[in-house]
Amino acid sequence: MSQEYDSQLLESVSVRRRRMSDALLFGAQRGRRSANERLGKVLAGIVIAAVLCAGCVGWSFISNRLAGQGQGVVPSPVSSSAR
Repeated sequence: MSQEYDSQLLESVSVRRRRMSDALLFGAQRGRRSANERLGKVLAGIVIAAVLCAGCVGWSFISNRLAGQGQGVVPSPVSSSAR
C-alpha cells in the first residue's frame, strides 16, 4: 500500500514540475506566443543570413584587392578624354 502512495506522489510531483516549466516557458497564452516566437526566429534567421552575405561580399572584396596589390595591378580610373 505504501509503494502505491509513493509512486502516486512521485508522479504528481513530476506532473506538477512539467506543468510549472510549461507555464514558465509558454505562459498563459500559448497560441499567441508561438506565433510571436516563430516570427522572431524567422527575423533572426533573415538577419543572420544578411550578415553572412555581407561578410562574404566583404571578404571577396578584400581578397580581390589584396590579390591585385600582389600582382602590381593598380586599377586606374577611366578618364573622359580617352574617347
